[in-house]
Amino acid sequence: MRLPAHLTVRSGHLHIEGHDCVGLASQYGTPLYVTSEDRVCGWFRSYEEALGSRYPRVRVLFAAKANGNLAVMRALAKLGAGADVFSSGELQLALEAGMQPGRLLFNGSSKTPKDLRLAVEEGVKISVDSLDELHQLEAAARAAGKTAEIAFRVNPALEVPTHPKIATGLATSKFGIPHGEIPAAYREALACTNIKPVGIHCHIGSQILDTEPFARAAEVMVRIAKELTNMGVKLEFIDLGGGLGIPYHHDSDPALTPEDYAAKVVPIFRAGVEACGIAPELWVEPGRSLVADSTVLLTRVNSTKSAHRRFANVDAGFNLLIRPAMYDAYHEVIAANKADAPLDIEYTVTGPICETGDILAPERRLPELTAGDIIAVLDAGAYGFAMSSQYNSRPRCPEVLVTGSRAALMRRGETIADLTATMQCPPWQ
Repeated sequence: MRLPAHLTVRSGHLHIEGHDCVGLASQYGTPLYVTSEDRVCGWFRSYEEALGSRYPRVRVLFAAKANGNLAVMRALAKLGAGADVFSSGELQLALEAGMQPGRLLFNGSSKTPKDLRLAVEEGVKISVDSLDELHQLEAAARAAGKTAEIAFRVNPALEVPTHPKIATGLATSKFGIPHGEIPAAYREALACTNIKPVGIHCHIGSQILDTEPFARAAEVMVRIAKELTNMGVKLEFIDLGGGLGIPYHHDSDPALTPEDYAAKVVPIFRAGVEACGIAPELWVEPGRSLVADSTVLLTRVNSTKSAHRRFANVDAGFNLLIRPAMYDAYHEVIAANKADAPLDIEYTVTGPICETGDILAPERRLPELTAGDIIAVLDAGAYGFAMSSQYNSRPRCPEVLVTGSRAALMRRGETIADLTATMQCPPWQ
C-alpha cells in the first residue's frame, strides 16, 4: 500500500510523524484519533503557494465542518487561515481559535434568526441562500444599526463525479439560488438599506477527483461576475468553494494536489475577472483535502470469529466514523502492530454498534489477527470525529495531536458522566 509521507512502518509498527501508533494506543487507550499538525499545516501552505503563484489576491478558508477541533483550527489560524462556517457554533469556534471575523464566511441554507444576529454582531460576511433569508438579514442588520456584507450562494447546476449525498451544486440541490436568478437577487440586495453585496459564492460538492468540474464552476462564476459588474455590484471576492478529493484507495485513486487544482482553475478565473475589469480576491474553501490524511483512527481488536466470513470485531464503530455506513465510503486499514506482516487472511472489520451496517472495512486482506491487536483506519481526519455520536450510549473517544517529537491530548475522552450531564429528571419523577 502506498503510504503518505507522514506515515511510516518501523520495526513492524505503524508510525505517524515518527510516533509509534501502538505506543500511542497503549498510552491514551482506544479508540483514539491521532492527528499530525504538521500535515494539516503543510496542505494549507500548499494551497496558498499554488494559488498565490498564479493570482496575487488569494484567501484560503478552512471548511470547518470537516474537523471542528479547536487545536486544528488554532494551527490554521496561526498561518492566516479563514474559515467557511456553517453554524453559530462553528463561527464561535473559529473566533476562539484566533481567526479574524473578516476572514470568515457564514454559509448555510437554513440559518436561524440567532445565527443571522450573531453574524451581524461579529461583522462576519454571510453567504445568503434565499431571498427570504436576505430580508431576514436586512431586518437583523437594521435592528443592530449595522450593514451586513453578503454574497449570494450560486447553484451552478453542475453534475459532478461524487456520491450524490455530497454533490451540492446539482440543479436539484437544496443549496443556493439557481444561477439564472442570481442577477435579480443582487438587484434586490442593492435596494436594501442595510445590506452590502461584496461577493459571490458557490460550492459544487465534495470528494471530487477530477479538476474539470472546478474549471466549469469557475467559468459559470466569472460569467455571472461580468453581469453583476455591469449592474454596478462591486465584487470584493469570488468564492469558488472547496471539494477537492483525496485518494482513499491509496493505490488506485488519483492523488490530486492544490497545484493540480490551481493550474486548472486559476487561469480561467484570472482571464474572467480581467475581462470584467475587476481584481477581486479569490477565495477557496478546502476541508477534506486539508485534514483527511492527517489522521488515523486507532481501534483495538476485541475478538475474531469465523461465520459466513471472518470478522475482526473492534472497539470503534460508526459512532466514531460514520462514513463507511453512511456513504459506503472506503478507508484503508492497517494492522498497526503487524504492519509488515504478510496479508494472509481476509477479514471484515466490524464495530461494536447494535446495527448490521456497523462495518468499518469489508473484506480486507490483513495479517492473522488476535484480540488486542491494533487496527489503524487511515484518512480519518475529515468527517470522522466531526460526525461522531454517542449512539448506544458510548462516550466519544479522545483525540491526540502530534507535532515533531511532541504528542498531547487535544480532546479528552468522554465519560458516562458526560453522557448524562445535560439530562435532567422531570418533576414527576
